[in-house]
Amino acid sequence: MTELDHPRDSTAALMMRGIFHEVRNRLATTNPTLTTPTRSGRGAQEGRTAAMAMEHGGQDLDQDLDQDLGQDLDPSRCPHEADTISDTASEAFDAGQLPDGAPQLLRWATAGSVDDGKSTLVGRLLHDSKSVLADQLEAVSRVSAGEGPDLALLTDGLRAEREQGITIDVAYRYFATPRRRFVLADTPGHVEYTRNMVTGASTAELAVILVDARKGVVEQTRRHAAVTALLRVPHVVLAVNKMDLVDYARPVFARIAEEFTWYAAGLGIQDVVAVPISALAGDNVVAPSTRMDWYEGPTVLEHLETVPVTHDPAGQPARFPVQYVIRGGESRLYAGQVAAGELRVGDRVTVLPSGRGTTVTGIDLLGTPAQAVRAPQSAALRFADDLDVARGDLVVPAQAAPTVSQDVAATVCHLHERPLRAGDQLLLKHTTRTVRAVVRHIPGRDRLGLNDIGEVVLRTAEGIALDRYEDSRRTGSFVLIDPADGATLTAGMVGVSGGGGPAGAGAGASVPATGMSVPAGPSVPATGVPVPSGSSGTVGSSGTVAGAGGLPGKPDAAV
Repeated sequence: MTELDHPRDSTAALMMRGIFHEVRNRLATTNPTLTTPTRSGRGAQEGRTAAMAMEHGGQDLDQDLDQDLGQDLDPSRCPHEADTISDTASEAFDAGQLPDGAPQLLRWATAGSVDDGKSTLVGRLLHDSKSVLADQLEAVSRVSAGEGPDLALLTDGLRAEREQGITIDVAYRYFATPRRRFVLADTPGHVEYTRNMVTGASTAELAVILVDARKGVVEQTRRHAAVTALLRVPHVVLAVNKMDLVDYARPVFARIAEEFTWYAAGLGIQDVVAVPISALAGDNVVAPSTRMDWYEGPTVLEHLETVPVTHDPAGQPARFPVQYVIRGGESRLYAGQVAAGELRVGDRVTVLPSGRGTTVTGIDLLGTPAQAVRAPQSAALRFADDLDVARGDLVVPAQAAPTVSQDVAATVCHLHERPLRAGDQLLLKHTTRTVRAVVRHIPGRDRLGLNDIGEVVLRTAEGIALDRYEDSRRTGSFVLIDPADGATLTAGMVGVSGGGGPAGAGAGASVPATGMSVPAGPSVPATGVPVPSGSSGTVGSSGTVAGAGGLPGKPDAAV
């Protein structure tokens, strides 16, 4: 536990110094040249900070910071104790600390099979919404092979991606319209990069799943739809792309829309909006198409601007993972980011896992006293009692505390080439808390390989306070870390068992080992095209997802 002893300074100054030290520790273990601000990982803030350090002509960041602070902090913390407070600068973009009336934020991700046009759609959307700078467009035009700029290169920035013409990494883009602000994740379509799709969609509130109009719904389309359902993404847009290559035929679109919606209903995805587009030509991306006058629904951008953002963590029971303990004068403050809900001065709270109770007597919000703090704001709390509170503890309402347990049953997606086996001893990171854990059992399998999705049963060395993933995506998720080298091995979702998953080859082989029945005659909402009734059927039993039992919870749970 690190304490900062600067009684003369405000809480905000202490928190910002802690942020800069966190960045310094990360830069010490990271290649400073890998600072592309739109790539996956910790995102834009670290890239910008590293770039600023390089612009200072290679000044010694450690020396500058230590001179400013007058002391050194403990640099031995595990790099995987990734905080949320270090993203304070980016939280101004996250709606928690913006002026009233600011546009709402929507996080969304692309998905679909390889060569369905995901990167081209994102590039077209950025281009036609005037979200691309002139120098960016000029640079893309210079390296484009054909006439005019290859809009896919706006997101496919890695050399290997441009050489192979595919998306490999997750590319993040930040843009805004007068009606809404967006954080989008362009994810790869290859099956071997399923882990990247999981990463990009894990925080999304909407997924745009593309389908090539010539090929229709294929295995990877079903796989990404199943992962979307597993991650509890509440809204899905089916973008039937390359309509120009099928002469903008209405029956082709209607058939694909019906087939996908029928499949999505079996996974428990209720909100599916189908849109016929041509990302290359720009039809129905930003502006309505003049070639598909039979379509009366919204364009892709119009739907993104108007879809309800239903996932509001502030409406859930309060969860406050402690990030730092700050000593200011005679008092102690406990700094962190509110993961869910709202805390007010006077609230009776419990600190987990110890179970000690106290009362919130003060809240400092960016150095200013406040009466309340809500997700996703960062703040520092003061308590009535002098408790032993450390990094990794969880502050919760006394009347709505989660269960503290050492036994964890979850569905996981394995992200590493090294397989996960029963008996493996790992580190489990949940919010700001990291504990030792052992894999006790993998139902239905002896191991999980790269990109596999399956159930695991874990035993931790210490009790941890967990919510179910369907109740809270933030406090119901965790990662498993290799203690030898710090590599992230697995992403887990608490309380999610079985899980929908990738399909085997062929139509009808959708969610493996579930026997899940799917409804007959689905309708396609908001397509502007009436479609005929489909037929009922039973989901097939082959595939690559471990475990049995259908998608967890009720069919309409958390979607």
